[in-house]
Amino acid sequence: MPHIVHVAVQTPAHSSVGDLLSYSSDEELTPGTLVRVPLGKREMLGVVWDQPANAEPMPEGIELRSVAGVLEGIAPLSPEWRRLVAFAAHYYQRSLGEIAVSALPPHLRDMTPEQLARRLAPPKAAKPKSKKAQTAAEKQAIETQEAVAEVGTAQIVISPAIPLVALSAEQALVFAQFEQNPGPFLLYGSTGSGKTEVYLRAVQAVMDANPEAQALVMVPEINLTPQLEERFVARFTPQYGQEAVVSMHSGMTNPQRLKSWLAAHTGRARIVLGTRMAIFASVPQLALIVVDEEHDASYKQQEGARYSARDLALWRGRATHSKVILGSATPSLESWHASTPADHGGSGRYLRLNMPSRIGSASLPKVRLVDMTQQPRKAVFSPPLLDAITERVKRGEQSLILLNRRGFAPVLFCADCSWKSDCPHCSAHQVFHKADRTLRCHHCGFTQRVPFACPTCGNPDIMPLGKGTEQLQEELERLLRNVQRPDGNPTRVGRIDADTTKAKGSLEEQLAEVHAGDVDVLVGTQMVAKGHDFRRITLVAAVQPDSALYSSDYRAPERLFCLLMQAAGRAGRDAQYVKAQDSQPEMWIQSHDAQNAVYAALRKHDYPAFAQQQLKERLDAGMPPFAFQAIVRADARTQKAAQAFLLAATQVARDAKLPYLDEVFIYPPIPMAVQRVANVERAQMLLEATNRSALLRFLNAWQQYLHWLRGLPEHRPLVRWLVDVDPLSI
Repeated sequence: MPHIVHVAVQTPAHSSVGDLLSYSSDEELTPGTLVRVPLGKREMLGVVWDQPANAEPMPEGIELRSVAGVLEGIAPLSPEWRRLVAFAAHYYQRSLGEIAVSALPPHLRDMTPEQLARRLAPPKAAKPKSKKAQTAAEKQAIETQEAVAEVGTAQIVISPAIPLVALSAEQALVFAQFEQNPGPFLLYGSTGSGKTEVYLRAVQAVMDANPEAQALVMVPEINLTPQLEERFVARFTPQYGQEAVVSMHSGMTNPQRLKSWLAAHTGRARIVLGTRMAIFASVPQLALIVVDEEHDASYKQQEGARYSARDLALWRGRATHSKVILGSATPSLESWHASTPADHGGSGRYLRLNMPSRIGSASLPKVRLVDMTQQPRKAVFSPPLLDAITERVKRGEQSLILLNRRGFAPVLFCADCSWKSDCPHCSAHQVFHKADRTLRCHHCGFTQRVPFACPTCGNPDIMPLGKGTEQLQEELERLLRNVQRPDGNPTRVGRIDADTTKAKGSLEEQLAEVHAGDVDVLVGTQMVAKGHDFRRITLVAAVQPDSALYSSDYRAPERLFCLLMQAAGRAGRDAQYVKAQDSQPEMWIQSHDAQNAVYAALRKHDYPAFAQQQLKERLDAGMPPFAFQAIVRADARTQKAAQAFLLAATQVARDAKLPYLDEVFIYPPIPMAVQRVANVERAQMLLEATNRSALLRFLNAWQQYLHWLRGLPEHRPLVRWLVDVDPLSI
């Protein structure tokens, strides 16, 4: 007798198709089983789900389509994993199938049961070579395989243990608190305080306590994964085997991601390192989640389902009774508030662990503020900063110059007719890239050659406005052309940004050059300002950071402070090197608003004072974390059509008298900051409530009306709409 199974499949975003589709199956399938099912004319991957509590009997005469195939060989996804997916779909206002299927490896989504069976089959053994033909390496490999086989399924390879480094007093106290308390924890440690060693000890502790325990360690960006992986591999593979540590991030090939996912799902991988996507990894024996640089906005997905991996880590830890560590030298204000005791104005939901000092005798860099109103006009580098960089080069030390804007200049300009290099498809300028003489839109990707003259008036003297990393590199090469290193060689200026790291492996090569001392001055964007352990950098400079101070986004000061504090942390990390050089690590900031409170707190490395001031402002203004927000966004062919949909959505909520409407404030729709992208007009509408539950229940009740509105003829020009819960930028 056929069985009815409920399957989560990836349906079009915001379609009217329900969360679960019903199919028939000749056999009873366990919830969590991966299957191939027909949908329309296609066949796609789905996940068998638990029967809904409110499921109605199937009407007579209805013939269900059959499950096309079962992906045997992969154990069903656990109830904990399914609950995580269901929560994420409910909280972030997306379909269950969208979250479930997108959380699986892309390679798995296109595999038939037969292809998967071949993929999981053990490789055929090659014909063994004679003893004479075997190289020494091959003999050692065979001996290692035999030793592993003797151990059994645990795959433990006996190797010499790596001696542990001694913990500092602060590290030892923090680790003791970790072992004695359930968490969640906010590890507030200054840059260079040794947070990674605490992570390593925490992972070791949970694995010692449970021989099957697994840990999930997340970093915000792909470029931070290799150095972290190197430390975890060195620490744990001698004890637990070569498969003990795997990575998961979008920079891997699809087969690599599938291999890592299978290793985690089967329990062979004990430690999973990854970016935000790793929060949905199937880790059945999860005992610890670490979120490094927890303040970083990269943990918030900005396309499709707009989930926060950090927030989901906290939910997953609570649901699986796993410990959770959020680590940062500049915690998000939400986490800082949550780790502040209730009697001091916070919520006290996290236990704060403090490590304010750097390891050894290393000191935090001295912050020097340069008032650019007192410097020569149009100077890119003030004379005092240039002198400081020159001095570092002559002593063989390295400097890092930070500018969070790639390209040569943000725009080309004609002084005769005021023409600007605007993108024809977006309400933004095309950025001038001098290296290949192109104008590129960083929003839609449209690229064209730089014109020989102004397209409007013919003036051949069009000029760049503003500065980008390309221009800074060129300017430094000119200013330092006569400065020699201690070995007599000329100064070498390098640049690391999204343009120089497009090729596979290029980032690793360039970072290796910096670590080897082959670069004297490194120009870069925020991708080199956080997380990297540069041992020879003793000077960091932010040349144009002021623009964030005047942003309309209330989070801009927080983001600026975090970026500059993290950048400052790249200087003077190696106490022995600094001492040998008789150097003083420094952070230079060039500003036209040198008296700003952000810079005053940064000068003292006083994050608590900065957080206290910012939280007071947010409390007075009723902003997060003292309120809860969501944004409804509409994209259409015209701005009028986009705003018309949002206005209609507001009106239908009032007409239907949706629950909790009186607790939710709906702001009028407005154009987004970048109003048009790829010829699509964008508008947004902010929703705010003092109660998170009220906001979510209102959104859930509103969903069906938004779907209904989308189908009306008058809203046909609408391209798409979406809901962003807990938005990071407005």
